[in-house]
Parts: sequence; structure tokens; C-alpha cells
Amino acid sequence: MAITLVNPEGLPEIDVYRQVSIATGSRLVFIAGQVSWDADGVTIGEGDLAAQVEQCYLNVAVALAEVGATFDDVAKLNVHVVDWTPDKMPAFLEGVSRAAAKLGVTPMAPGTLVGVAALDVPDHLVEVEAIAVLD
Repeated sequence: MAITLVNPEGLPEIDVYRQVSIATGSRLVFIAGQVSWDADGVTIGEGDLAAQVEQCYLNVAVALAEVGATFDDVAKLNVHVVDWTPDKMPAFLEGVSRAAAKLGVTPMAPGTLVGVAALDVPDHLVEVEAIAVLD
């Protein structure tokens, strides 16, 4: 496996992800930001942050599978959430947990969550992009 996830001593341990990933592979895979569209371009979970987060992660899994990868190969996640405030964290974590359970992935790779003013269409509340490393 090209990715090893670790929590360094001296940093907090977070249940859903690790603080550091070590990549030893040779092929980099960059997954475009995935929103909560289904295969037909219909928004899943309109107005529901948890549902949209879940769908975004499931869409990342589809993109990874296309190149023979899984979330085990993900070195870094970047998440953009519209109008982010800390009170949205429980809904965000619920969506991540639901996706992780469906995908059999725990913990997730390190990630960065950034609040943004808007995304591509008004119905989208979140977008998730990934960087994976394959041998």
C-alpha cells in the first residue's frame, strides 16, 4: 500500500481522520472537486449538509475506482463548505461517517476544510477533492 496514515505524538487524535499521510507510491491521482450530483447531474440532498457530504465522498470513491484506487490510496482531501460556521461540524461529521461506513474506510486521510462564499451552483453546499498515490 502506498499510503500510511499516522497521528504524531503531540497532535490531537481525531476519530474520522489522521493528521499525516506518508506516500511511497509513484503515480499521483488528482480527483476534481466532487459535488453532490448523482450520475445524471441531479443534486442529492438539497439543503442537507450531511447528505451532500456523504454523496461527495461517494462520488470521490467512484472517481478513485475508475483508476483502480480506493480511499486507502488517498493522501490528502480538500473540502470546501459554503458559509461554514463551527455549528455545522456535527452535520459535516455525520456525512463523513455515513460515507465512511458505506465505503468501509476508517480513518480518512488528512484533510483541510475551508469555508467558501459559494460553489458552482446554488444548491451545492460542499465540494470534496482528493489526491491519491498509487504504486
